[in-house]
Amino acid sequence: MTKWLTTGEQQAWRGLIHLTAQLQAVLGRQLQDEHGISLADYEVLGHLHDAPDQRLRARDLGASLVWEQSRLSHQLARMQRRGLVEREECETDRRGATFRLTPTGRAAIEQAAPGHVEAVRALVFDALSPHQVTQLAGLTGHLIHHLEDSRPTGRARQVGATTGNHRSAASPRNRGQGGSNSQG
Repeated sequence: MTKWLTTGEQQAWRGLIHLTAQLQAVLGRQLQDEHGISLADYEVLGHLHDAPDQRLRARDLGASLVWEQSRLSHQLARMQRRGLVEREECETDRRGATFRLTPTGRAAIEQAAPGHVEAVRALVFDALSPHQVTQLAGLTGHLIHHLEDSRPTGRARQVGATTGNHRSAASPRNRGQGGSNSQG
């Protein structure tokens, strides 16, 4: 028998879904209009920017982004065509591929990050008190750990973070912004 959501649970759930969709739409539009990159581009660029030698194996990149292999492959192919990333053969595994940030990709993330961080601050953090920010971090962290612990397979556990832990709102390597190392 299905245990339906209470009115309060339904309100919280729908609010979370609506908030996430609105933030992704507004932030995606800002990046596209101001820098000609998508939110997905920004996330990939941010992960590569923060990685050692600015390169990651495709499987590790997909896991950190919580993306299916197909989505990652299509995204990386589009970014390769635009010169933002380069594919390299994996030195330790001939079946694997490594992607690295190109100078064009590095320039794109470094130019986009300050405006993106300003937008995130204006849309989210300027509307919250320090206590509410702490509460939000606690709630998202708790739910992320719950989701990770609930996954039945090792592959699913490797996926890692959820949308609450993606890199869409902070600058690469804390460039002049202070705070955490996330892009999100």
